[in-house]
Amino acid sequence: MAARYSPVRPTNYRLLFMAQLFSVRTLITSLLLLLPGMAFAGEEAHALPLYAEEIIDGVPITNSMVMVWLAAVIIIVFCRSATRKMKLVPTGLQNFAEWVVESLYTFLEGILGKDLCKRTFWFFATIFLMILVCNWSGLIPGMGTVGRIDNGHYTPFLRGANADLNMTAGMAITFALLWVYWAVSENGIKGFLAHIFAPKGKFGGLMKIFMIVIFFAVGLLEVVSILMRPVALTFRLYGNIFAGENILESMMHAVPSYLAWLPPMPFYFMELLVGLIQALVFMLLTAVFLKLICDHGDSHDEEHAH
Repeated sequence: MAARYSPVRPTNYRLLFMAQLFSVRTLITSLLLLLPGMAFAGEEAHALPLYAEEIIDGVPITNSMVMVWLAAVIIIVFCRSATRKMKLVPTGLQNFAEWVVESLYTFLEGILGKDLCKRTFWFFATIFLMILVCNWSGLIPGMGTVGRIDNGHYTPFLRGANADLNMTAGMAITFALLWVYWAVSENGIKGFLAHIFAPKGKFGGLMKIFMIVIFFAVGLLEVVSILMRPVALTFRLYGNIFAGENILESMMHAVPSYLAWLPPMPFYFMELLVGLIQALVFMLLTAVFLKLICDHGDSHDEEHAH
């Protein structure tokens, strides 16, 4: 019998790697934010603003919103182009698109199982592509460097979408709502509550009463953990992307303008990798959170397989 795929070990390694990467990137960002002030005494330090800014004063359209729209257009054009002339033996863009979809589906099926993956693949694939395109689009030359100056204040026309807390919070809250829907539809209300609060195992007598109290207390902690997941997802993605863009922004202003393109060059390759990793991590964590609440044990999957 072939060995079964277990997502536990890869998940732990990814989380450990991302925790280390976030710590290193945060430290580098903090140090680099000091460089402009050291290099140009008396000048204002340049750094990416914490919040997205309106492109036109009074119009509720921010530079990060425009980046989201552009990313959506890129994905739509890619899908339309890849499926315009479908062939039985795929070639070119269709072949690449099918490889991307098949790879994502196989990866998620190994985590979620066949039935759950079939129901939820549309969300996880979309969220992965959206995050990836947004991350990589923010690295295109001209993003954040073309804008307007009003009363000495510079406002870029485009800003990294995931460097805006509203974007990452929107995706995390959307997943939280879908998580509740999928969990209840998969387990039922009774099964959903039992999964959180009910004792695991068979007990009798006073031990059963004691375990009910213990597992109810553990269930309350689990509820707190569930409520904190969207917050963790929001700030994990936002913190990494914001830190990366701040690194590039600070390094460009740490040298004379005619050399501004040189210092960030090595970091661009790292940001390409980080953009991919962050998309994978967000998709992986959300998939694992869903699997944990919908997990019925090995026998459940085997019954569905038959």
